[in-house]
This record gives sequence, structure tokens and C-alpha cells, in this order.
Amino acid sequence: ELPGVVREMVGATKLRPLKGEKARRALEGERLEPELENYIEEHNSSHILLTNIESVPAMENLDRILEEEGLDCVLIGPHDLSTSLGVPEQYDHPRFLEACAFILGKARAAGIGAGIHHWLPPAKQVQFVEMGANLLIHKADAIFVAEELQSQLDEIRSLLGHERGLGDEGRVTI
Repeated sequence: ELPGVVREMVGATKLRPLKGEKARRALEGERLEPELENYIEEHNSSHILLTNIESVPAMENLDRILEEEGLDCVLIGPHDLSTSLGVPEQYDHPRFLEACAFILGKARAAGIGAGIHHWLPPAKQVQFVEMGANLLIHKADAIFVAEELQSQLDEIRSLLGHERGLGDEGRVTI
């Protein structure tokens, strides 16, 4: 059950290093010994809990997910969400955009951060902020590195008169 998973994530993120029965009881609201409670709060003070909302079942359970104390932010996974909605990779499809507005709006109304991981142009990012997003993850570092590396290799090939992917005898292979 989705909210139960979020509760387990709260325990793993906000109650570290508590485990087992002690963590379960703390998640149910049982007070810890003052010294341990202070330690847990300090030890986990920089931890945030962000959970992905990537499916129709997650949307159906969104109110219950957002009620979990300790959840800091929800993040839309656009590829998985669009696929779950039956419109894979159609990021301008009304069904996808309505789902994003629903998720972002619900989260922000609950006082929870809300965002999306996307790699589309900046104008699209603005659209999500206008829907309520206050967290944008624009590409992954590895994508930026790969794109820049590819761009530089293409430039070197061009300067040498090579076509991309060719490595003829007697020529430099890039």
C-alpha cells in the first residue's frame, strides 16, 4: 500500500539509525527517550524525504501520501506518469498536463514541496512552475556531461574534416 511505503521511507530518512520495532513504534507516535530523540533530530536534520509520483495509483492515493508526517516533497516522474496515463512521452497531452497540475496543486495545498524531473526546454519548466512546482530537476549531471562531451567531440571531428562515426585507416579515430 502506497502510504505505508511512504511511512517506511519516513523511518529510513528521518529516524536513522533506528530500525525494527523501535523505529516502528516511533513512526506510530511513541516518544523516544529525550537524549535519543535529540540525537535522532540532530542526526537527521539535513535529511529530506522526496517521493516520486509516477502512476495513476499514486495519484489516487495522493491525499493519503501527502498526510504522512515527515514527507517534504513529491516529484513527478514524467516518463512513468505519462506511460501510466496511457500517453507515453506525450508531455503536451492534456491528460498528462492535467495530472501534473493535479499533483503539483495537491502537494502545494498540503504544504508539501512539489516538483518534476524534466529535460525539456526552459519554457516548459516555467509551465510547471506556473502549475505550482517549487522544485525543478532539469536533466541529470550525467546527461549534461554526455551532451557537452558529444558536442566537443563533434567539433573536433568537424575541424578535422571527419564525419561522425568514421575511423578510416590513416585517420584519427575520435
